[in-house]
Amino acid sequence: MIGFFEHQYLSYKKNHIKNLLALAKVDGHMHEAEEALLYKIGKRYGLKDRQVKELVDSDEKYQINVPDNHNDRMNLLYDLILMVYADDVVDQHEVSFCEDAVEQFGMRRELVTWLLEEFHKGTPPPVDEWEEIKREAQAKFATK
Repeated sequence: MIGFFEHQYLSYKKNHIKNLLALAKVDGHMHEAEEALLYKIGKRYGLKDRQVKELVDSDEKYQINVPDNHNDRMNLLYDLILMVYADDVVDQHEVSFCEDAVEQFGMRRELVTWLLEEFHKGTPPPVDEWEEIKREAQAKFATK
């Protein structure tokens, strides 16, 4: 039997993947590189392949689910930017999706352009730099 807190954490992880799926499908199709990245991120979050597959195969239309705090929002943006670069095509629909998401996060749209530059050609910054980027994003782009 799964306890309340375990259930909450599982929901959090699945919502993270659903957010990425919403982005992956925004341009009308999901590229195989995007799908592979979803499984990789799911594994990083401790989800089983079957759990990710269930979400991928669902006909549900996913909407952005706003995380509760700045750290989780920025970690979601990290994965969203990885997803934008996954198929080697920076699609304007995907960029607009990310810009809409950051507005819902209480941040300015320019944050997306800044992050795309920080992830030059899809290469994410090292972990220690990412922590600094999160702090800098809060200072430069927060609207609330």
